[in-house]
Amino acid sequence: MTALAIETAAGDGAVRHTEFTITADGSYAARLVRGEGAGDRWFPERWTLDGPEPYAVPLPGNQPEEPDASVLPMADGRVLIHRRVADRDAFALLYPTGPGTGELALGAVTPDTPEQHLALLPPSPGGSCAYALAVGPDSTALWLVAGGSFGPERVAVVKGRCSGGVWLDRTGRLLALDRELDGRTKTVAVDLERGGEVTPLLQITEESEDRLLLADPDTGLLLLRSDAPGHHRLGWGVLGSTLPVRFPECLRLPDAAVTPFAVQPGQVLMPESCAVALRIDAAAGTWLGVWRPAGRRLHQLAAPEGWLAGSGLWTRDGVLRLPCSTEAAPCSVARVAAPPDLPRPAPVPPKPQAPRPVPLAQSPLTGRA
Repeated sequence: MTALAIETAAGDGAVRHTEFTITADGSYAARLVRGEGAGDRWFPERWTLDGPEPYAVPLPGNQPEEPDASVLPMADGRVLIHRRVADRDAFALLYPTGPGTGELALGAVTPDTPEQHLALLPPSPGGSCAYALAVGPDSTALWLVAGGSFGPERVAVVKGRCSGGVWLDRTGRLLALDRELDGRTKTVAVDLERGGEVTPLLQITEESEDRLLLADPDTGLLLLRSDAPGHHRLGWGVLGSTLPVRFPECLRLPDAAVTPFAVQPGQVLMPESCAVALRIDAAAGTWLGVWRPAGRRLHQLAAPEGWLAGSGLWTRDGVLRLPCSTEAAPCSVARVAAPPDLPRPAPVPPKPQAPRPVPLAQSPLTGRA
C-alpha cells in the first residue's frame, strides 16, 4: 500500500511540514522536512521500515529544496525527488553516501504550457518505476519518470483531465485514474501493457461523480467516494464483481471527513474480511477509524502522539503500523492491534472473479440514507 500524509506541526523547532509516502511493500518511506537541526532548511528524509526498528536518514543536497518539491521512495532505498526548475520538471534519485548525499539526474520534462506541471503518482507495486501525470486542458499525459531506459518517457495520453492514481494489481500494469470528461468524473483503468488502453471502471450512475480511493490487489476490494446516493458518501465494491456498490451508514459521520488510507493485505478471495484503516478529521482534531466490510461498526480510536496523519500500513495478521514523529522520537512506528471482531474471516469466501476490470455500472445503491 501507499499513503500520503500532510501535516503542520507546532513551532517547536521540529518538523513543520510533512509529506509522507510509503512504498507498496512497506519497506521504505520518504518525506520532505524542515528542522532547526538542518539550518532551518528543507531536505528529503528516507525512513527504513522493514528492520527491527525504524530509522531515518536525512538526504540534504548542496542547497535547500523548495517547499513545493515532492519525493517518492523507491524499492531499492533510493528516493526520487521532483523539482520545479524554471519552466521544467526535473527528476533525480537521491541516496546516502557516507556523510553526504549522492544524486543521479534522470532528466527533465518541459510542459506543453507554462501552467502545466507534473505530479507524482503513488509508488508502483514493484517499486522500480515511478510515474507522473501532466494534466492539460483536454487530455492527460502519463509519464514514466524513473525506471525507463532513456530518461522520462511519455507512455500514454488519456482523453480528459485525470487525477488520483490507484494501482489495481501487483505487476504495475493496471492503473486507475479519476477522469473528468464532459462535466463528470468517473474512474477508468489504464492498461500500461496495451499502450495506455482505457477501460471504464466506476460508473455507478450516468450522472454521479465516482472516484476510486484505494484498491487491494489481493482481494479486489475497492474503496470509493460517490455522490450517487444523493451526496458524497464512502462506499465499497469488488473489482470484477457484479454485486452492487454498498455505502455503509457507519462510515457516515456528521461534521467529519472520513478517508481510507490502508487495507489489510493477504486476505485472498475474502474482500469482506479486509480490515480498513481510516483517517477522521473534524473540528475537534484528527483520529483513527478501523472498519471491515463484513462488519457494521466503525471503531474510532485515539491517534498515537505524533502520528503522520493519513499514513500507515497493515500487516497480514491484522496489526496496523502508524509512522509517528515527535521531538523526543522523530522516527517511530506505533502498532495498533485491530479490534477483535475485525480480523475474523468472512463466513463464506466469494468465488474468484474476473481478473480484468469490469465497470461497476448501474449498481443498486444499498445503504442509502
